[in-house]
Amino acid sequence: MKKTILWALVIMLAIPATAQTYRRPAPGRSSYAPQRNDRHHPYAPGYKGSYYGLRIGGNLSSISSEDVSLDTDSYGGLYVAGIVGTQLSRYSPVWLETGLAYSEKGGSARSGGDRVKYRLGYLELPVTIKYDIAAGDVSVQPFLGGYLALGVAGQIKDYDMRRSESVYDTFNHFDGGLRLGCGLAYQMLYIEAGVDIGLANINKDDFNTAHNQALFLTAGVNF
Repeated sequence: MKKTILWALVIMLAIPATAQTYRRPAPGRSSYAPQRNDRHHPYAPGYKGSYYGLRIGGNLSSISSEDVSLDTDSYGGLYVAGIVGTQLSRYSPVWLETGLAYSEKGGSARSGGDRVKYRLGYLELPVTIKYDIAAGDVSVQPFLGGYLALGVAGQIKDYDMRRSESVYDTFNHFDGGLRLGCGLAYQMLYIEAGVDIGLANINKDDFNTAHNQALFLTAGVNF
């Protein structure tokens, strides 16, 4: 995992330095006045706008539950993603963004007097709609959408009893919910913050529901 993070950072730092002349239009990187006679303009007839990107950052997550033992305090986890964006309207700055991410969520709590940490690692499919508000070389990009996630790793660690077990003995693998936030772009560089609101019940006990909730902050590049 440490090697993966290191390589992701190297790639994100190298792309802006080696691709200054490569100008694929992406949110925040071109004018927004429609020009019908320019086929290279992002809103000209026949233009198909798209971009790709890398993201790395973190979640500050917790689990909200009717079960006191599962209602947790915040926990910090990793977030890494590759994304692709597609322009939905050739005459307006509206984009559909999706991709594939690895997202760590969970929380820490006291259960029967013991200090317990829940760590849930998900493969996540985010889908959001972005609106790009350009101001010179900088653009503000509010977004709204959702996510689907499949649990692929995770543990419950009881630090007082010094034992651990699979988190999916207690929680379901599937998660899904709403995502909203805002991004800021400058040329190829990009940063965003937002919130995930879990709607799926991740607790295997249907009588005591549990939901993921997380704040996230990521940085990366679009190219």
